[in-house]
Amino acid sequence: MSKSLILLSGGLDSLVSLGLTKNKLNVELALTFDYGQKSAKDEIDASAKICRYYDVTHKIIKLNFLKEITHTALVSEDTLPTAEQLKNEMQSAKSVWVPNRNGLFLNIAAAYADSYGYNNIVIGANKEEAKTFPDNTAEFIDSVNREFEFSTMEKPKVVAPLINYAKNDIVMLALSNGIPLELTMSCYKGGGRHCGECESCTRLRHALEANKAYDYIEKLFG
Repeated sequence: MSKSLILLSGGLDSLVSLGLTKNKLNVELALTFDYGQKSAKDEIDASAKICRYYDVTHKIIKLNFLKEITHTALVSEDTLPTAEQLKNEMQSAKSVWVPNRNGLFLNIAAAYADSYGYNNIVIGANKEEAKTFPDNTAEFIDSVNREFEFSTMEKPKVVAPLINYAKNDIVMLALSNGIPLELTMSCYKGGGRHCGECESCTRLRHALEANKAYDYIEKLFG
């Protein structure tokens, strides 16, 4: 029987990706990365709760060097810009960019897959964030899959179940599939709650509003 692992940040996209693939792809292991981001503790805590809910083994991987070479507000002491302050997609990407983050995460996941025989690596890449971040695009996923044909013996396949979906659709999928959105932590800022102002919080709130998921708005932003 095939088995899979997932990159799990505790945010909306990784939560919904796990909910959609847990049984279909037999997801057994979740990797959460601590690279000194402001929200590291919240991401780890949320991911741990999600893993308990779905009965998935949780592994935390620390990447201290990544903080040392990251100079954007996601990791540094600089104040995170609000969604309203970000005037275009390029500015948005630059404000929270972490060098080669998804490429690095996927290669680490591929090492686990190669060592332990995982057939698939699930990632929450999606259509909406692909407009801002090139490492969320279908082209990026395809290129990584070609790389793993040469760099691994197991040749795991990177699976992005949300690659054709925007945030509104992702929330709709969660609601229709009974995925526990109250477990998500999507905030860039950290501090144990959603700030409601950063880009990630804004995307989540707008998607919940579009789906009239007011109870979740109250739970997550109240």
